[in-house]
Amino acid sequence: MSSALTPNDQLSLNFSQINMYTIGISDNAGLRVYSDARPHNWKIADLQKGLILVYDGTEMVGEGTGFGLPVLVCTDETYFSGSSRVHLSHYGSRWMIRKEFVMDRISRNRFRNVTLENRRTRSFLTHLADLYQRHSHLRLLALRKITGQMNIGTAFVETVSLGKVIVTYTIDKKRIRVKIDFNDLKSKMIRKIFMLNEQGSRFFREYVDSQETKFNDGRIGAWDEIDAAWASLIDPQSGLGFRLGRVEGCVLRRGREYLRNSLDWVGLDYEVGPGNADLEYGIEILGA
Repeated sequence: MSSALTPNDQLSLNFSQINMYTIGISDNAGLRVYSDARPHNWKIADLQKGLILVYDGTEMVGEGTGFGLPVLVCTDETYFSGSSRVHLSHYGSRWMIRKEFVMDRISRNRFRNVTLENRRTRSFLTHLADLYQRHSHLRLLALRKITGQMNIGTAFVETVSLGKVIVTYTIDKKRIRVKIDFNDLKSKMIRKIFMLNEQGSRFFREYVDSQETKFNDGRIGAWDEIDAAWASLIDPQSGLGFRLGRVEGCVLRRGREYLRNSLDWVGLDYEVGPGNADLEYGIEILGA
């Protein structure tokens, strides 16, 4: 079923500004949005998030960015969002969330910044996390010393905004339509745009795609391109999962990182060139 609204439907929408809201999609699952940077987990505590999956009252996002979070890679810096405004509307069985991400943060010695461009660094940290999990006698302090030598920091610095990325999430039962408007961006130095769709790696531990490829945990990969028609991530305990498809003009990648009390995300992320003023894709919630 399409989540698109007719022009008459759109005229009937009445948006209200909100700070937080949870939309139920089943008896025990929902999608949550914040206008601030909650839930403030670990390295990306001060950055904005997209839609957060909730199951039996637990936010399943870990250190993930949520669904539909924009990141801008420019010639000089990588820009994130530290502030936003959120508006909500309800029409029949459909909910619409419009979130205006202000692109006003840049990273300083920041691992998540490096991973967008440097697969080798990302793979090393994934190996490091696996090593820690296999050998519990290793002290986390020692790992922190190693990562510190790699200049993996935690700071996101407020800067002059590049403008807004406006993301509209249309939620119809267990389907999400994500539409992104880049027209408000001011910079001509944007080289790449990433739309991140991430939740917590401790929950969504299984990867399955249309080519019957199956991976668990660390085998999901670090920053690997997907050539299947669709890909999904599943929580084996609850059966909850999410699925995204290939989008023309975009690269779809899968990634996962876990390091206790530091890194905890898994996702299916799109990479798109700067020429796209608008982008749209779907997310299907599984098993809810």
